[in-house]
Amino acid sequence: MMETQAQQTAQGNSSSPEDSGSFSDADNRRLPKLLAPKQSESQWQQIIRQIVEFFNQLPDYLGSIFNNNKQGLITLALILSAFVTVKVAIALLDAVNDFPLLQPIFELIGLFYSIWFTFRYLIKYETRQELAQKFNAFKQKSLS
Repeated sequence: MMETQAQQTAQGNSSSPEDSGSFSDADNRRLPKLLAPKQSESQWQQIIRQIVEFFNQLPDYLGSIFNNNKQGLITLALILSAFVTVKVAIALLDAVNDFPLLQPIFELIGLFYSIWFTFRYLIKYETRQELAQKFNAFKQKSLS
C-alpha cells in the first residue's frame, strides 16, 4: 500500500510536456492547461518553412508561366505599348494645336507637301513607275 502511495506522489510530482505550462498548486485541475512551447514552435517553423519554400520557388513558377505563354505575353505587351504610343501622340498633337499659330502653319505645310507629291509622282506615267519601284523595294526590305 505504501508503494502505491509513493508511486502516486511520484507521478504527481513528475511533469509531462503537457503540464509544462500549468500551475503546480493543488487547484491546477480546474485551470486550463497551456500548449507546450515546442509544439507551437514546430507549427510556426513549418509554416515559415512553407512560406520560404514558396518564395524560393516563385521565380521558377513565373519563369515557367512566361515560357509557356511567351507569344501571348509578347503580343499583349505590343498591344499595350501601341495603345500608350497612340495616347502620347494624341496628347502631343493636342498640345501643339493649343499654340495659336502652329496649327495653321502645319496645315499649310501638309497642303504644300501634298501638292508637291502629286506633281512629282502622280501626274506622269514614268514617275508613277518610279514610285511603284520604290514602294516595291521598300516592301521587299520590310518583309525580308
